[in-house]
Amino acid sequence: MCDALAVGPGEMQRSQRVKGGGIAASGRDGAVSIAEAAEKGRVCGIVGRPRWADAALAAEAAWAGFPRSFLAAYKKHGVDALARLQGAFALALIDEAKGEVLLAVDRTGTCPMAYAAPSGGLVAFGSRVDAVVSHPGIPFDIDPQAIYDYAYFHMIPAPRSVIRGVSRLTPGTYALFKAGDVQVGHYWQMRYVEDETAPFGALKERFVLCLRESVAGAAAAGAVGAFLSGGTDSSTVAGLLGAVRGEPAKTFSIGFDAAGYDEMAYARIAAKHFGTRQFEYYVTPDDVVAAIPMIARAYDQPFGNASAVPTYYCARLAAAEGVACLLGGDGGDELFGGNARYATQHLLSFYGRLPGWLRAGLVEPLAFMTPGAGALPGVRKARAYIRLASKPMPARLEHYNLLEHLGPASVFREDFLAAVDPGAPLRQLAETYERTAARSLINRQLALDLKYTLADNDLPKVTRMCDLAGVESAFPMLDERVVEFSAHLGPRLKLKGTRLRYFFKRALADFLPREILAKTKHGFGLPVGPWLASHAPLRELAMDSLGDLRRRHIVRPEFIDELMSSHLEHHASYYGVMVWVLMMLEQWHQQRNARAAASPPSALEGLRASHPRESGDPVDR
Repeated sequence: MCDALAVGPGEMQRSQRVKGGGIAASGRDGAVSIAEAAEKGRVCGIVGRPRWADAALAAEAAWAGFPRSFLAAYKKHGVDALARLQGAFALALIDEAKGEVLLAVDRTGTCPMAYAAPSGGLVAFGSRVDAVVSHPGIPFDIDPQAIYDYAYFHMIPAPRSVIRGVSRLTPGTYALFKAGDVQVGHYWQMRYVEDETAPFGALKERFVLCLRESVAGAAAAGAVGAFLSGGTDSSTVAGLLGAVRGEPAKTFSIGFDAAGYDEMAYARIAAKHFGTRQFEYYVTPDDVVAAIPMIARAYDQPFGNASAVPTYYCARLAAAEGVACLLGGDGGDELFGGNARYATQHLLSFYGRLPGWLRAGLVEPLAFMTPGAGALPGVRKARAYIRLASKPMPARLEHYNLLEHLGPASVFREDFLAAVDPGAPLRQLAETYERTAARSLINRQLALDLKYTLADNDLPKVTRMCDLAGVESAFPMLDERVVEFSAHLGPRLKLKGTRLRYFFKRALADFLPREILAKTKHGFGLPVGPWLASHAPLRELAMDSLGDLRRRHIVRPEFIDELMSSHLEHHASYYGVMVWVLMMLEQWHQQRNARAAASPPSALEGLRASHPRESGDPVDR
């Protein structure tokens, strides 16, 4: 959904300069705009499709254009004007007279923004990290901590980026540069209202209306289709798309010829139920081999979510059928309680509710100190439960994390570990978890996943792969109306015991097929492990990539040998994920170096801009 901005006078669709800097933008019609205020020296660029919540500002935007309406709102309200914005956007504003630069992104982080402000008064920013470092004043210096975080999370969570000194805005935040200082803050945060009560019928009516209006708004872009995995979210969006447009929706699904991974049967159930025009493609291991270099080249930093491959082929299928914008169901799990780990953590939380004297004086001695008890199957399970349940949140969410399981010293070289903080990933998870405006366990987990699962992982997966395929993307579940509704929905309506998405499924019981409501979550998961074990070209590419990675002095050579032999042989699904993550790290390095050697980054690859915070000549590229 978010196209790019760039600095300099190059060949661009829209550009505007002021004395101390400039903004230039490129993108699809209706998804990019830029304007200068009536008084010289104030310029604003926006990518995405923002809306005003304020009727007067919406009316002004209708005749003056969105950037000019924001310039007027910012002059009157300052950064408080951002709270009046809705929709997906990345925004940049330069006020030459005040010596200010303002950057902001939307509430869910759909549109990215990176920036750097080294000494000397320069502010460089863009929708891509590589756009920022293309400025001659920003050094290309890979941050070892970011590489460690990537191996831990399989992506690099904001605000860090792969380049030292380049930061990224997190959802609902802004950065204001003025007089040599930068202020980073939230203009919006998710606040959960956990004690609000309303009859189910009234809640259902509001919910369905919110969903219908959000899909109708996203469908206004023209030639629109929908991802259809066969899950509750994609099925809901696909069904409503046909309903609001009054014609069969075009839906697009991906399958795999691999046992336990193919969900096409459920997609077909939803397509038949809603009468969609269904298009399907089965991804093969050869498709994966062909896509890996393209995908690595498409991302501005290492990205290890293997589902990017089927997402790309699905978007490419839609583009071939004339679709300009694909609607995704992303966000539903993180708003309404759809991930299986929520039920698991609910069960684990019971142990912490026992009195401390009972746990320490009776339960744990019986489980761990009774002679011969470890041989009993029930006791072994009890010990595993106690060990895991005794960990604090959110650390126990990372129980299955490979780095936590094996230990960083067994994976990374000693000299690499000396340059990083292995405890940093868990600390940033804990900080996000603790500052969440919620009391309940489920809402705290949802807030964590809105950041790490959605904004840092799933949204970049979909938006970047759609960009690569040449289509726009939109996410009706992340419409402000739906998000606000979810924030006021009681915790037990999201997770009732261990029943996931309780309210969502009950409210849509007369809309979604029964089989879809009953199925377990899967999505477009790629069978990485099985195909690495069975497909020689994919395995060869992985082995070559990991062989090249050895020379970067990051991962222990012994671990790579073990990973590609005994680990992958005995636990292909589990260890196959780490093979993929490390392979994509090396592929990113190779593709980035190849692109840099061929030519400098194009001015149309990102939203780029520069602005000296002190007086000086504008920097040309």
